[in-house]
Amino acid sequence: MKKALLNSICALALAAVAAGVAAQQYPTKPVRLIVPFVVGGPNDIQARMLADKLTQRLGQPFIVDNRGGANGNIGMELVAKSPPDGYTIVIATVGTWAVNPSLYKLPFDTVRDFAPIILVSTSPAVLVVHPSVPVRSVKELIALAKAKPGKLNYGSSGVGGLGHISGELFSLRTGTKMVHVPYKSSAPALNDVVAGQIEVLFNNAIPTVPFIKSGRVRALAVTSLKRMQALPEVPTLDEAGIKGYDNSSWSAIGAPAGTPKEIIAKLNNELNQILKLPDIQEKSISSGAEIIGGTPEQFAVYLKSEIAKFARVVKEAKITAE
Repeated sequence: MKKALLNSICALALAAVAAGVAAQQYPTKPVRLIVPFVVGGPNDIQARMLADKLTQRLGQPFIVDNRGGANGNIGMELVAKSPPDGYTIVIATVGTWAVNPSLYKLPFDTVRDFAPIILVSTSPAVLVVHPSVPVRSVKELIALAKAKPGKLNYGSSGVGGLGHISGELFSLRTGTKMVHVPYKSSAPALNDVVAGQIEVLFNNAIPTVPFIKSGRVRALAVTSLKRMQALPEVPTLDEAGIKGYDNSSWSAIGAPAGTPKEIIAKLNNELNQILKLPDIQEKSISSGAEIIGGTPEQFAVYLKSEIAKFARVVKEAKITAE
């Protein structure tokens, strides 16, 4: 009996040592960084920036693998069901991590089936219109929308995404009615407002800022409570008269549940160092994102609070998966 117990303890100790050695050597082969959206969106842009830095620092390729579809759920399911060995990780947005659980019957749980690694950054949406729309302020947009109920179309990256929720909250808070036009990602939505196919767009700041600065779309407001450093002249919706309006996106990285803690800690440490690099900081600020970083535990707490928050928003706005 004692011998069996001793053997069991020794086996556990050896396993722990082996896990520690594996974590020190990690990675020994390419790592897939799943982006659950198509190429060209803000999530994809950020993923490629971070993957390049991880590749340089850890000596193995971090390969961005776009698995778009079902509002991010296809890519997330792939990761949730992948081996928990650190060689498949995911970078996803607030909609995928925290909103979708209230919209869909998912074959995975974003808390139970994932090991948090790091909260990367936050970014507000920007409310923009095509230059042909005869408004230059939020007040004027509200007046136009009330004068033409159901006539203005607003685009978003998809049902339940930052843009959709921002638009529905805008309508709830202002008593207006605009028609939601969901796209498969932010890229085609942005292209259509630039082309004048839709009049209004609530979109992540990262891909939108260049079009604002070039004059191809007109920015009316941002959805955060403070102005963006990249667009200091653009007011917040709170400043524009919709008091307390606050709805920002965020991105975060996770791995399948059960991934060794040593590997999670190594990735977290490397990513925190990357997020402090001057070029990463500069690119993030110029695109409208605010770097966060921190520990896996901090992200875990934040994720749970965001899931609860958006469950209330989805219910209040009566948002349903289409």
